[in-house]
Amino acid sequence: MKNLIFDLGDVIIPIDLIAPIRNFAMLANLPEDEVKAIWKQYDILNQYETGLVDDDAFRNHVRKLLKNDSWADEVIDTAWNTVLLDLPIERIERIKELKQTYRLFLLSNTSPIHIRQVNRVLTAMNQPTLEELFERVFYSYDVRLMKPAPEIYRHVLDEAGLVAEETAFFDDNAANIEAATRLGIQAVHVQPPLTILDYLKDK
Repeated sequence: MKNLIFDLGDVIIPIDLIAPIRNFAMLANLPEDEVKAIWKQYDILNQYETGLVDDDAFRNHVRKLLKNDSWADEVIDTAWNTVLLDLPIERIERIKELKQTYRLFLLSNTSPIHIRQVNRVLTAMNQPTLEELFERVFYSYDVRLMKPAPEIYRHVLDEAGLVAEETAFFDDNAANIEAATRLGIQAVHVQPPLTILDYLKDK
């Protein structure tokens, strides 16, 4: 094994996928189920995370759908970032150790607002940013593709010059794992209560 590819959410940083819906519901004084239905109906997440809309368009879309034109950008960003929970420093330290032995990459379905927040947290912890921590980062909004589409894995392999059989991929989503496995990547399904520290302790 020569290369390690990591997902971000629930692999490096714990996340709460319902938290943004809960927070936007409170801000809009709407039931959570209604906000969740709006999210699903208008496919806000996928449009933003595949780069079809930028930050401003995403925020304006949220204002329009939740019928509140007065929300400042910071209000929307703060609610959106509640998906991110506390970042365990020991996972970052382990990744830095692995960097001495392996080529390391990040592959995440994510949004620019989330990445900026994670990097702010890392900087506040006196740690490298994601772009400094990994040889290359592949964000869905940059490559205009999302896991589990096989094209996004091929893109990473081709761009980084990786051999699938020499590459391990760590993700918490079963569909993402299955898609990577079909391409010959050694995919590892990270499932609580285990973390990457457990899967990588002997590497």
